[in-house]
Formats: sequence, C-alpha cells, structure tokens
Amino acid sequence: MKPTTKEKPALLIIDIVKDNMDPEHPLPITPFIHRIIPTINGLIKLFRDQGWPVVFSTDAFHEQDFIFTARMKPHSLAGTRGAEIADGLDYRPETDTWLPKPRFSAFFGTGLEKSLHEQGVTLCAVAGISTNFCVLATVMDALCHDFKAILIEDCTASFTESIQEEILAVYRRNPLYPLFRVASSQDMEEILL
Repeated sequence: MKPTTKEKPALLIIDIVKDNMDPEHPLPITPFIHRIIPTINGLIKLFRDQGWPVVFSTDAFHEQDFIFTARMKPHSLAGTRGAEIADGLDYRPETDTWLPKPRFSAFFGTGLEKSLHEQGVTLCAVAGISTNFCVLATVMDALCHDFKAILIEDCTASFTESIQEEILAVYRRNPLYPLFRVASSQDMEEILL
C-alpha cells in the first residue's frame, strides 16, 4: 500500500558499531550482523540518491551506567574505538549524521526528534541491531514522536533467527498499520517513491 501523501523518510541505522562486530567481544549482540551490512548499504544509497537523511545512531554508554548493573557487560563505551561506526558500513561524515545515544532508543536524550521535524521528516525507516531491543525501542519512540515507522526486516538482526522471526511476526500484523509496518528493503522503493 502506497502512502496517501508523499512521505519524507529518514533512514535510522541502529548500533552497528565496532564492538558489536567483534566476535571476541564479551557481549556478542548477534552473529548475523555481517549478513545485513550489504543490504543496509544498498538502502543507504537509495536514501542518498533521493536526498533523504541517513542517521547512524550508536550506543555510547559509560562504564558506570545503570544498565550495567544487570547481566549486561560494559560495551560500546563513549569515546572508545568500540563505540565507533563499524567498518563496512557506507558512512559518509560529510552527508550523514552520526548520533551517539546514551540508551536504547535513538530518540532518548539525542535531539533526534527535533532534528527530524526541522527537516520535514514524516517517516523513520529503521535498520540495525538488535531487533528485539534497540531497533524496536527506536521504532516505538518514532511512533510516540508522531513519525510513521518501518521496521526493515532484512536490514535488522537479533541474537537468533527464531527471535528475529518471532519479533517480526508479532509486528507484521498490528493495529497501527500503516503508521507502523514491517517491510523488506526491496519494498522500500515501492513504498517511498
């Protein structure tokens, strides 16, 4: 289903940082991260070709953060190499936005909402990891800030394939459609152009 009005989308790429690409890191987020990079890069090209915003939103935690009082081990610490955008992603600092975030959602404490509204963005297409945590938190916050949202199924990954499929199945049919939908990268051109 095509949008009833012309959308201005932004592509939000969540938490693909060097720590999360490192199989030796104490917190392996998903073993499937390498699989989605080429597809995300293809989507980045589509967005750049259309002049739409591309935002890399990455974890930038602090060692004493509240979340590390749980089982989660410190990772993606602000200012470290591990919190930098991963090699292999087509990040271009001259045109793209890099937005370190202190928590799970790209909207939490980052000013993203204001920036996107100022650019006239109406829809957030969300890619990255991990689908069941930071990607989903970002999608839900996009909706809470009055943006339509698309969770891009083949540009996201979870720790296991079964978790990924379960999360996608839950949201493929939801009462917020078409404000919130799950779609593939191949569907994006048809949806947005």
